Amino acid sequence: MDYSQFLLMPQEIGLLVVFLLVFIYDTFMPDRSQRHMPVFTLIMFALYTLYCFVPVPAGDAFGGMFRTNAPTWAMKNILNVGVLLVFLQAVKWTNSEFVSVRRGEFYELILLTLFGMFLMISARHFLLFVIGLETASLPIAALAAFEKRHYESHEAAAKYVFTAIFSSAIFLLGISFVYGISGSLYFSEIASALIGHHSALLIAAIAFVIAGVGFKLSLVPFHLWTADVYQGAPTAVTSYLSVISKGAAAFSFLIIMAQVFGAAYQQVWQWMLYAIIILTITVGNLFAVRQRNLKRFLAFSSISQAGYIMLGVIAVNTLGWASMMYYVLVYVFSNLAAFGVIAVIERCTGKVTIDDYNGLFKTNPWLAFTMMLAMFSLGGIPPFAGFFSKFFIFVGACHQGSVAIYILVLIALVNTIISLYYYLLVVKAMFIRQDECVIPRLSSHWTEKTGLIICALGIILLGVVSCVYTHLADITAQLPQLFALVQQ
Repeated sequence: MDYSQFLLMPQEIGLLVVFLLVFIYDTFMPDRSQRHMPVFTLIMFALYTLYCFVPVPAGDAFGGMFRTNAPTWAMKNILNVGVLLVFLQAVKWTNSEFVSVRRGEFYELILLTLFGMFLMISARHFLLFVIGLETASLPIAALAAFEKRHYESHEAAAKYVFTAIFSSAIFLLGISFVYGISGSLYFSEIASALIGHHSALLIAAIAFVIAGVGFKLSLVPFHLWTADVYQGAPTAVTSYLSVISKGAAAFSFLIIMAQVFGAAYQQVWQWMLYAIIILTITVGNLFAVRQRNLKRFLAFSSISQAGYIMLGVIAVNTLGWASMMYYVLVYVFSNLAAFGVIAVIERCTGKVTIDDYNGLFKTNPWLAFTMMLAMFSLGGIPPFAGFFSKFFIFVGACHQGSVAIYILVLIALVNTIISLYYYLLVVKAMFIRQDECVIPRLSSHWTEKTGLIICALGIILLGVVSCVYTHLADITAQLPQLFALVQQ
């Protein structure tokens, strides 16, 4: 075996090193030092994140099953930044009375799921992709059930497990159909074998693959687990699930649809995605309007946001890919800002409904200001980063040039206007309602403050610093061959 292949996996190897260090600390350090584990993990992961920004050479490993290139490197770095923010916001929670006995498990499971997502992103063989998918999915059930004293946490884990099992079964059935038609599990070999092939079995295979990955993305109609799991899971887990999991799944989905099915059945799966995107954005927005619990509110918001992310997938061009990566980056800062505020208030008061936030600006102006930035960005209000992420994703989709995509973008634009209504409901509660505020003045931990400041700066600066999107566009422009298959 050529061990030099591992040099193409610096991010994965580094992540395993961090995992082992955290595991050793959790296992062997005395009890008096255990309270410092969150800060230790935070420092180790911050150093690892900085290390990962060193560019890696492009290449294939393990017979072409694993591929590293500039876009995969950039996407993994985006996810690393998101996980670092989650760790920042979770330090105080993991040191709380009911969680401290299992704080090591929280960090170890998070790192393990992230490793699985990295495998999904770099996989160019369905066997490796499934290994990554299950590595990323199964530990999340344990994370959802982390707060054992809460019945909702157990319910969330059960719903997630059962849905994950069925979605994995459907996905594997679709892969088996693909293997039966093509005789291979390599993405490139499948794409070559499917050129000119037309059958109902292939259409079923594509539908099953979309359903399997659609579960991870909370696409309608595979979204039914989302609101209950987001509400029942600890807020730190919910924020991780809403951002990191979606980003990895969206990027992997783009690779599969473009590289495996692009050349053979582009028209078929694009029409499937047209219907799914319309349903996802519309259902997410309409159900979000009815929510009073903020975690369920953001659950349906994330369903709608997943529909917008899919516009980058359906574009199948370098502009669409760059727009999708930029959208995920902006979504990381926007959603984690919202969940960061919710986590602070829930930890201190236990309150999580919109009505509880009435007059929040009077007692906690900085928390209210950060939440306002998050709502404006998620709603796509200029000049914040969320406006530009939506603008670029719409432009990337329209670049395809078909009448159907124009209609789809128009529907997405109408839904964006609808989404402004429920995002501004939160802002109205915090700044306009004159009811007596039920949330007293709160003192957040320094790590929570740091995380919220970084998120707020990200929301503001990503909207005005154009070099970030330009850099992502330059990265994706290096791989025109990925999309050349689609146009054959």
